[in-house]
Amino acid sequence: MLEFENQNIEFKQEYVPDIRKEVMGFANAEGGTVYVGVRKDGAVLGVGNPDGVMLQIVNSLKDSLAPDIMPFVRVNSVDIEEKQVIEIDVTTGTNRPYYLREKGLKPGGVYVRKGSSTQPMTEEGIREMILQNSGRSFELCRSMNQELTFHTLKTEMQRRSIEIGPSQMRTLKLIGEDGLYTNLALLLSDQCETTTKVALFQGIDKELFRDRKEFKGSILKQLEDVYQFIDLVNKTKATFSGLDRTDRRDYPEEAVREALLNSIVHRLSEASDNLCYEKKNIMRSRTRKFFFFALFCPLNFS
Repeated sequence: MLEFENQNIEFKQEYVPDIRKEVMGFANAEGGTVYVGVRKDGAVLGVGNPDGVMLQIVNSLKDSLAPDIMPFVRVNSVDIEEKQVIEIDVTTGTNRPYYLREKGLKPGGVYVRKGSSTQPMTEEGIREMILQNSGRSFELCRSMNQELTFHTLKTEMQRRSIEIGPSQMRTLKLIGEDGLYTNLALLLSDQCETTTKVALFQGIDKELFRDRKEFKGSILKQLEDVYQFIDLVNKTKATFSGLDRTDRRDYPEEAVREALLNSIVHRLSEASDNLCYEKKNIMRSRTRKFFFFALFCPLNFS
């Protein structure tokens, strides 16, 4: 009879698909060993077809877990009390967090070993593990959403006759070294979870809204949509000198473009540093007392 389960040991009476969660939990923690053919109380039962069971285990781990966990897993058949037992030895992975492909990087898809049980991680725990193990900026960290599409990005690239495929996406760091989408890809994707809010106020005390909008989609789409909204409310005033007419916008288009680009770029930079305050870019007029500000909502990984 073997010792009881603990932080580094898990017993399975027989092969079950959930073994992948135990292996993932060890790889996301301090490593450990799963014994197949051993009852929960430590009694050794053995397995009838060791080769077949090992093949099932290896195929399950390869097909269901991401990133590739196999370099950190060794599956062997060992003799314990004259019975054949499958030993799955797992070391701590270097590309944590590992997760179930079918669930993704979200609670229910990521597990970690705690004590004698394997438990799902919280969203906050997943984010912390990504940052701890990447040592990189937010943009280069692995996206928690891997089901991304890039219709807007491809359209914009086609307009400029720029090729955008897997090779270019790797060069631009939209795809990381592990072959998975980064947060930069998430921001440019159609599934971008960050939104832009724009408000137009009457006066400078921000008490009376004249209009407000929230824009969603790829950052590129938000940029275009926000600019069109600002352009709509940026009125044109005509002055005359003799027969000459001069048209002047409330705000110079160059200033609007600069402020908008800065608000987005700096807000994303702040997100990289995990800052939660709101970045405001304010443009004032001496003749008309209203201003607008564009800000990015705090990132939501749900």
